[in-house]
Amino acid sequence: MTHKLKKTVICLSILLLMTEMQAQTYYYDVHVPNSTVEQNSFIHQTPDVTPVPDYASARQMLPQPIWANHPDAINLYHYAWEIAFSNLRVPTKRNGFVSPFIDTAFNGCLFMWDSSFILMFGRYGSRAFDFQATLDNFYGKQHSDGFICREIRESDGSDTFERFDASSTGPNVMPWAEWEYFLNLNDTARLQQVFHPLLAYYQWFKTYRSWPDGSYFASGWGCGMDNQPRIPQGFHELWSSAHMSWIDITLQEIFAGKILIKMAEHLGKDSEVKDIREEIDYLTQYVNEKMWNNQTAFYFDRFRDGSLSDVKSIAAYWALLAQTADKNQSERFIQHLENPNEFARTVRVPALSADNPGYKADGGYWNGGVWAPSSYMVLRGLTNYEKDSLAHAIASNLLENAIEVYKQTGTLWEHYAPEMHKGMGKQKFVGWTGLIPITMLFEYVFGIRPNVPANELVWDVRLLDEHGIKNYPFGKEGVVNLLCAKRKNPKDEPRIKVSSTVDLQIKLIWEGGSKQIGISKMIN
Repeated sequence: MTHKLKKTVICLSILLLMTEMQAQTYYYDVHVPNSTVEQNSFIHQTPDVTPVPDYASARQMLPQPIWANHPDAINLYHYAWEIAFSNLRVPTKRNGFVSPFIDTAFNGCLFMWDSSFILMFGRYGSRAFDFQATLDNFYGKQHSDGFICREIRESDGSDTFERFDASSTGPNVMPWAEWEYFLNLNDTARLQQVFHPLLAYYQWFKTYRSWPDGSYFASGWGCGMDNQPRIPQGFHELWSSAHMSWIDITLQEIFAGKILIKMAEHLGKDSEVKDIREEIDYLTQYVNEKMWNNQTAFYFDRFRDGSLSDVKSIAAYWALLAQTADKNQSERFIQHLENPNEFARTVRVPALSADNPGYKADGGYWNGGVWAPSSYMVLRGLTNYEKDSLAHAIASNLLENAIEVYKQTGTLWEHYAPEMHKGMGKQKFVGWTGLIPITMLFEYVFGIRPNVPANELVWDVRLLDEHGIKNYPFGKEGVVNLLCAKRKNPKDEPRIKVSSTVDLQIKLIWEGGSKQIGISKMIN
């Protein structure tokens, strides 16, 4: 073959290869545009590349807990914030993010449900850094049909999953993260901005994550609790939906829907959530008729043949947040949390009941591991059913364990073993584990919980030690200082001192009674 002919053959081969490669990269765009997405202002938002603060400069703007004779708790609180501030990042041209954010601190990706739970403590540091804007980066990556990937690469802003993959998105907890922020900050402007991205995502979820009977599905990875023994034999534990109705995903959709309705009521957009009201009624009836086992008093996953699983997972306790259980159901359901043979282990609350054959003493990741997000979910659910005494006991147990492990290892961990004081998974993890020394300390050990839209601060005093918080944020402008004196008896009325830069009401609760106290703002 001549040189000229060889050159011609090579050129033709390259041309054919390029043609073949081009043919392989063309697919139909199967996005079905949702007009609600057109109201998502984050998609075209100019990136904010303001430098992020460091902990040293931010510390004075953070709330300062006071707890007599508990220096380890105070040290762990400050350590959590220090690590959190070391995880702050700024958008880059390559990733196309729109807001500075807190890194999930796991694998170089921003995770939807990790971020949502991180913000549950981040809201207390909003004066030092706008942690809530982390979610802006998810809203900014919303697809035209409403889909948002559960995991987005921080390097280049790309989705880690194709959207129709069973593991591609969820859990749907971003509405909860936004509502908790609203209860702290009363930021109606943000509520207005996030409502339509959240609504469009909810609509996508309903369209592409529900079965013909209306129940919802995910996968081990998609539900966030990767390796629990929920999947029947023959299906992949991480990636398969196994044709199941997933109890947590179905309950989360009820809960998310209820929050969207609250948002709509506040914003005067009731007409946009009428179908959600109908779905909530239907799904509540569904889970109680088809996913509740009255004999065992527990909610379970439902298999394709209509039978129920017997795996008692922490997943079921989303029912307390969704408020699907009536008084009789809830009393029996909550008793499992107090049973030493199930969830009341050395360290509470394991993700899998201890009477399951797959339960591991070291936690086995989600096969008994004690995780901050699922535990916080349980605490907030218990409040819905006025079980704050149990919530206080669980939160105190979790904090004591985190302190003990911190004293041993000098750090916080991704999760904890249920049978021993031992950190598991990633260390130096803040990450959602910051919930324990910050949010659980404030809300369930101290018992201080805000409802700024109602201009109320609940203080459920259960400690006998002197305790309180300086520089507590109440709304966008308010700062409150709170101090409760030492008591001898839990029935004694707490003696509190409160100063505030805004008017507010304190709902004071203790074992012996309750009272409403009006606080007038300080006048300089």
